[in-house]
Amino acid sequence: MKSGSRLEKVLESGAFSVTAELGPPQNANVESVKKKAKHCIGNVEAANVTDNQTAIVRMSSIAAGVIALECGLEPVIQMVCRDRNRIAMQSDILGAAALGLKNLLCLSGDHQVFGNHPDAKGVYDIDSMQLIAMVKQMRDEKTFLCGDEIKECEPKFFIGAAANPFADPFEFRVMRLAKKIEAGADFIQTQCIFDIEKFEKWMKLVVAEGLHKKVYITAGLTPVRSERALKYMKNNVAGISVPDELIARMEKAKDKEEKMEEGIKICLETIEAVKNMEGVAGIHLMPIGWESVTPTILERAGLLPRPKV
Repeated sequence: MKSGSRLEKVLESGAFSVTAELGPPQNANVESVKKKAKHCIGNVEAANVTDNQTAIVRMSSIAAGVIALECGLEPVIQMVCRDRNRIAMQSDILGAAALGLKNLLCLSGDHQVFGNHPDAKGVYDIDSMQLIAMVKQMRDEKTFLCGDEIKECEPKFFIGAAANPFADPFEFRVMRLAKKIEAGADFIQTQCIFDIEKFEKWMKLVVAEGLHKKVYITAGLTPVRSERALKYMKNNVAGISVPDELIARMEKAKDKEEKMEEGIKICLETIEAVKNMEGVAGIHLMPIGWESVTPTILERAGLLPRPKV
């Protein structure tokens, strides 16, 4: 085992994995993290703790991850390249490992111009591909990026990365995934899926290259509560494909409750579709601002209880 995390054990066992997302608050409120964690405890293998998501200042992902861990929820700590240089990153990696964290998702990070400090200087000392390789080097070669030896207690992380099957140019998406696998990614979480047809096309290319045998691919899902959310993602979020028929379905719902139910149904249909695709090892649920729906969706999808490992 590379880390001994529950997420790694479930994926290694061949069981269909489930992860979710936990966004830290824009304050120092411990109870806020605990409240969100309650929706995930016992229902998922692990929960992603985002790192200043959308370039907005939030509680540290490592701090929030430790709070979640103390609640009995295994975290996947996100680390973005936007805010730290390689010295700070390696320092935080050691600190996270010392605090008992075992899963690390390596990301570029949303550009600061989209957040609440648009004049902040982006660091981007290394990119996400280099971050993946750096974590792997620290774990497997027991050396820092500069080559200095880590003499004891090297950080043992299960290394994750993101993949976007929908971004242009589409033909390069599988090639980029292959590079992340080569860099050292152990598992992949995809961008949220609404366009099943396009995702299936991407997965067939992934399988044709044999990449599904080299990494665990988990499909990203975002349940939505209104057509407004779908329209926003379609028109404003780069790299997301939202079919017009899904928007039409949400528009037909008469009131708030019906729209929420329709959003759940769309998510359940997507889960059923990806479960039957070759190469998909699990799902990653991202109910943005709607964490309470996580157990409902998983129960209705037949994904509870979670396997024992």
